[in-house]
Amino acid sequence: MTCRVILIAPAITPSLRRARFDDGDSIENPESVALPLPLPAGRAVSSPSVRCRETAAALGLDASAEPGLAGLDAGRWRGRTLEEVSTAEPEALVRWLSEPGTAPHGGESVREFCARVTEWLEATGRTTGRTIAVVEPEVVRAVALHALGAPETAFWRVDVPPLAATEVTGGPGRWNLRLGQAGG
Repeated sequence: MTCRVILIAPAITPSLRRARFDDGDSIENPESVALPLPLPAGRAVSSPSVRCRETAAALGLDASAEPGLAGLDAGRWRGRTLEEVSTAEPEALVRWLSEPGTAPHGGESVREFCARVTEWLEATGRTTGRTIAVVEPEVVRAVALHALGAPETAFWRVDVPPLAATEVTGGPGRWNLRLGQAGG
């Protein structure tokens, strides 16, 4: 049988609106969060962040937090806006955005992050059934790159809007990417 993973980006937060590296804030208007989800999900998981756990709850999912799905560790940039970092450390920001193996902020490099997410996806792919995962946008990016065999340099070229649903089907070493809303 095939493994099916539906990735859902979290609802909008004040940090996302301000292009701020995640600072643990809550989602806006949880009562307005709605998506047609396939039921029943064999398993529901989420990134451990507040916004992902709240989005999962708003969608009616009893999701367990998966440490392997944590967002990219931005180190000392956490809680700062992209504009603040660009002003204070322009060369470091350019290097981070263009060189996947670097982590000038003292956190995790894009390369390390993609490897961690790929490890989770490949382990999940050894199971059958459906997994719904409410995850950080960068997790969706990493999964899309892995499914397509795209280089890590394409990481920042994948836009993931709030509540976007992305699906991958298959298993270890062979994933198909389906873009669009989650369906039955």
